Amino acid sequence: MKAFAALIDRLIYTRSRNSKLALIVDYLRHTPDPDRGWALAALTEALDFPAVKAGTVRALLATRVDEELFRLSRHFVGDTAETAALLWPEKPLPFRGRVGVGAAGLEQGGGPPPAATKERNSQVSPPSPEGKGGLSVSGAVATLSAATRSDAPAVLTGLLDRLDADGRYALLKMALGGMRVGVSARLAKQAFAQAFDVGIDDVEELWHAIPPPYEALFAWGEGRAARPDLADVAFFRPFMLAHPLEGESIDLADYAAEWKWDGIRVQIAHGGGETRIYSRGGEEISAAFPELVGAFDQDAVIDGELLVRGEVQGGEAASFNALQQRLGRKTVTKKMLADFPAFVRVYDLLAVDGEDLRGLPWTGRRRQLEAFVPRLAASHFDLSPLIEAADFAELAALRAGARDAAIEGVMLKRRDAPYVAGRRAGLWYKWKRDPLTADCVMMYAQRGNGRRASFYSDYTFGCWSEAGELLPVGKAYSGFTDDELKWLDKFVRTNTVDRFGPVREVEKTLVLEVAFDSIHASKRHKSGLAMRFPRISRIRRDKPAEEADRIATLQAMVT
Repeated sequence: MKAFAALIDRLIYTRSRNSKLALIVDYLRHTPDPDRGWALAALTEALDFPAVKAGTVRALLATRVDEELFRLSRHFVGDTAETAALLWPEKPLPFRGRVGVGAAGLEQGGGPPPAATKERNSQVSPPSPEGKGGLSVSGAVATLSAATRSDAPAVLTGLLDRLDADGRYALLKMALGGMRVGVSARLAKQAFAQAFDVGIDDVEELWHAIPPPYEALFAWGEGRAARPDLADVAFFRPFMLAHPLEGESIDLADYAAEWKWDGIRVQIAHGGGETRIYSRGGEEISAAFPELVGAFDQDAVIDGELLVRGEVQGGEAASFNALQQRLGRKTVTKKMLADFPAFVRVYDLLAVDGEDLRGLPWTGRRRQLEAFVPRLAASHFDLSPLIEAADFAELAALRAGARDAAIEGVMLKRRDAPYVAGRRAGLWYKWKRDPLTADCVMMYAQRGNGRRASFYSDYTFGCWSEAGELLPVGKAYSGFTDDELKWLDKFVRTNTVDRFGPVREVEKTLVLEVAFDSIHASKRHKSGLAMRFPRISRIRRDKPAEEADRIATLQAMVT
């Protein structure tokens, strides 16, 4: 755990992408299995410990330190794991069990943990390769995985008491997720490829087919074993991505155009008798869409846009706001399936009947795709149509007029391009429609996380109703420069009129020009509206708050 804690500490204070890459490469080369595999899983948010949640940690801290001290410290630091790691007493104190916490598992009435829990806790912490009395990453993972809701506080106490502040921070970040050390899954895969001099595309495919701690992946990378055989696995293929269209000259004789649908990009793969659905980042999301898994029984791999059908559009795609009701769920109710039926608008065919099509030009894949889609259930799959335009000027006019709820722009795909992983210049372009804008008034602010923990960087803003009431219409935490962030933070501190826990209410005097991709009706918000991808476009210090936009203006933009 010491080596992993040191890695986390150095990654936090290293801003350069190449330097972060070098740190991970060095760690992977010099750390044994299975610690390095579990460390990679932690860095890429691939671990989940159901018994250990933030509430467990907060409740446990209440038995060790003053609750008000923890509350104030957490508010200032902005991160539960860091606060707990710093406040946790270096020497273990008697377990006092002050408060019952339900799911956190602390017993009502206090007292030490039962003998059975003590015995279990001593058994689930195996000897560590880091030395007598030390704790390995794999030992920590085994202990946390074996914990139940009832014994999680005692198990976590045993682990935290064995570590210093850096080790406690690494452990809690691993347990709770949200590393925030500037390491994406893509960077971790690149570090693996660089550490063992293997192809990044191979790493991408194998990564999602082999579960943590990736021992078969490391054996292949180090040349100790052959490349794992994925013939009978519904494995993930890296997505082909597009560059933004920024002034390039495009000839429609060379490029095909189709709509850029406003859902989430997915890949559905069938192999070895099973079907899996992957998100763009390679995360498996099959459990959230069982109807699609059941409907896809072809030996094939498709690339498409996941959408839900809307009532208003007569069964066509609904807005992203409707799709959000289905995202991130581990189980789906019958009502959810009925109210938000999912379907996939298919873009591309990557493999079919055992044949890999990715090396074919787009025209060849499109021809096979058009022949393949009729084999799928029309209730759950349809073909993304091409846009017919005589020239680029006509295409621009069509794009400008496309304000359908499920369209966010145009895709341009070179007709002779194979399907290659990542972004390759000149092959695919995305031409998103111009954002909408509205002048809104800042209403509330909250501190950010990580590097922004000391700044009020999350802003809730509103527009005026016909009755003259300011109603919230969105929340944004991006779009401004570092200097603008400092100015906004000072404005919040100077103009605070009330506090609600971590939230500050500010004087309603500052107008923010907010850009957003689209706006939809929403029953969850008092204004009846929800913005898609809102961000701060400009700070309108020159504009009086009473001249900000009205709710009626935004309602006219609803798609």
